[in-house]
Amino acid sequence: MEALFEVHRPRLRAVAYRMLGSLTEADDAVQETWLRVARADVSEVQNPAGWLTTITARVCLDALRRRAARPEEPFGMRLPDPVLTPPDGIDPEHEVLLADAVGLALLVVLDTLSPAERLAFVLHDMFAVPFDDIARIVDRSPEATRQLASRARRRVQSEHTEPDRDLNAQREVIDAFIAASREGDFERLVALLDPDIVLRADFGPDGDSHEVRGIQAVLQRAQGYARLGLEMKPALVNGAAGGVSLRDGRPFSVAAFTIRDGKILEMDFLADPARLAALDLTVLGE
Repeated sequence: MEALFEVHRPRLRAVAYRMLGSLTEADDAVQETWLRVARADVSEVQNPAGWLTTITARVCLDALRRRAARPEEPFGMRLPDPVLTPPDGIDPEHEVLLADAVGLALLVVLDTLSPAERLAFVLHDMFAVPFDDIARIVDRSPEATRQLASRARRRVQSEHTEPDRDLNAQREVIDAFIAASREGDFERLVALLDPDIVLRADFGPDGDSHEVRGIQAVLQRAQGYARLGLEMKPALVNGAAGGVSLRDGRPFSVAAFTIRDGKILEMDFLADPARLAALDLTVLGE
C-alpha cells in the first residue's frame, strides 16, 4: 500500500493545498492521510485514488473547521502560501500542485468560503469528484452538496477574474510597472493599473498587513515600496509572472501579480519574515 500511496501523493497534496492554502498544512494533511491508511483494512478498497482523496478531504475539512472556530487573526490580512518556480517554466515537481492555474488570487477567494463550500467546490470543480461521494464527506444529501458547490462557484466567479495567460506579456507589464514606480512616472503607473485594482500585503502578525482598493490607494502604497530600494528577482508565483523582492540582498517579499487585458488587476505581497524564511527560495539561484 505504501508504494500505491506514493503514486497518489502529488494529487493528494494538490487537493490539500487547494483546501488549506498552506503548503505546511497540506503536507501535514497528507501525512495524516498516510497514518490513517496505514491503520486501515485495505482489502476491500476498489478505487484507491477515490478512497485516498476522500481521506485527505476529511482531514482537510476537519482542519478548516478548527480554523473557522478559532478567534480571528490579530491582523487583518493573511495571504495563502505561494509556490515559487523558476521564471522559465514550472518544474515537474510542481506541475500537479499548480494544475488548473491555482493562483494566489483564487486561493484568497477560496478562503472566504465556508469549509463545506470550499470542499464541495475544490473536489467537484477542480478534481471531478462526484457529488454522491462528496455528500458522504460533508454528511449532506447529494442535492444539498450540489448547492454548496453552486454557491461557492458563484462566489468565485463574482470575485475572481481569469488572468491573461501569456507569461511574456505578464512580465512586460510587471517590468513596466517596476520601472515607472522607480522613476515616479505617475501617468505611466495609472495606465498600467486596472481601475478595480486590489493590493494585499501580509507583513505577519507584528506588521502593517493591509488590503487597499482603487488606483489612488494602491499608488500610495506602491510608491512607498519603491522608496525602499527593493530589487526584484523574477520568478513564477503559482504559475504566473511575479518575483522575490530583495532589500540589501535579503528576501523582503514574494510578489504575485494578476494581469488582465494588459493591466494589473491584483498585487499580492507576502512579507512576513517568518513565512519567507520557511519558503524554498532556490529559484533565486543562490
